[in-house]
Amino acid sequence: MKKNIRRLIGTLAGSVLLSIGLALPASAANVNPDVIFGSGNANGGFTVGTNNNIEVGLRAKQRFPAANIFNYDGTDTYTFQAGESAPGSGRPLWNFEWSVNTDVSGTSGATVGDFLYRLKLDTDPGAGQTFTSFDPIMGFPYILGADHAFGNNSTGNGGGTVGNPLNYATMLDTMNVVQNSWAFNWFAAIDPTIAGLYTIEMEVLTQNMELLSKSGINVAVSVVPLPAALPLYGAGIALLGFLGWRRKRASA
Repeated sequence: MKKNIRRLIGTLAGSVLLSIGLALPASAANVNPDVIFGSGNANGGFTVGTNNNIEVGLRAKQRFPAANIFNYDGTDTYTFQAGESAPGSGRPLWNFEWSVNTDVSGTSGATVGDFLYRLKLDTDPGAGQTFTSFDPIMGFPYILGADHAFGNNSTGNGGGTVGNPLNYATMLDTMNVVQNSWAFNWFAAIDPTIAGLYTIEMEVLTQNMELLSKSGINVAVSVVPLPAALPLYGAGIALLGFLGWRRKRASA
């Protein structure tokens, strides 16, 4: 129990600043220009970081039953129940969605293919963090034609062009927006019935691996039904307030 409390405190405090001093976002937001993959996917509920004219958005979402339900604390944490869509299916009740816009202002001309990317998935539900990391856009096998949705600053809701082996290189060279919706367990060996706190981070890097922009979220997965867990959730909000007060007092 003490380990879990320490981990929660460390996660909340450690998420304030990135390794190169970029501040993690602290407000719910839409992504630009909109959510362009699939249909019926509403904008909003994202944790967004915008640095160097590059916007990175992450959010977690209820997957089963399908709905635009984010259970978001408005800062960087999303709360869901542990479990599967059907017993033995291996399909968690939640998934996560990412968005990158490499030219938010529409003035730089930077396209998706101008950068490298790193997606980090925490595979440890316990006190520690163990990340599996990969490039979800320029890395193998994604470079061969992943089914990401591509667009530009005028692409409307659900209007993205889905990548495939024939158009992927063209999309990288001409589009500045890329998004997708993924299940965590496709890439990380986790049991969806186990409760835990999982961290997801998305980074945009230069070709020399210098960090340009980033977003990060936490997904709190509980075996306790959400209504019964509300007191625990309230305690978490109180902890956030305490940490903010302590930082303010220390800087006074």
